[in-house]
Amino acid sequence: MSETKHTATLRPLNDRVILEGISEYETTLSGIYIPDTVKGEKPQKAVVVAVGPGVLNKKGERMPIDLKVGDKVVFSKYGPDEVEIDGHKYLICRADSIMAVIE
Repeated sequence: MSETKHTATLRPLNDRVILEGISEYETTLSGIYIPDTVKGEKPQKAVVVAVGPGVLNKKGERMPIDLKVGDKVVFSKYGPDEVEIDGHKYLICRADSIMAVIE
């Protein structure tokens, strides 16, 4: 996993969360590592690199998101959009696409 300092140019809005995918590897019998990206699968685990302020409720109050930078999460396979900024790939999704925090 790379450092998250390069995300200063991205600021999520409302209930959006910016994630950096965690690559998982499968090992063959001969010891060769095959990453998910080679198999054409999107990662479903990621690290939170930025969290939006939350949406406004009917009273105009912010509803905070129950995530923080550095949390490892599991998200819905088709929930996030992939973007590339300065050569780094990120996933951007709504907070409700995140199903669990890995502890």
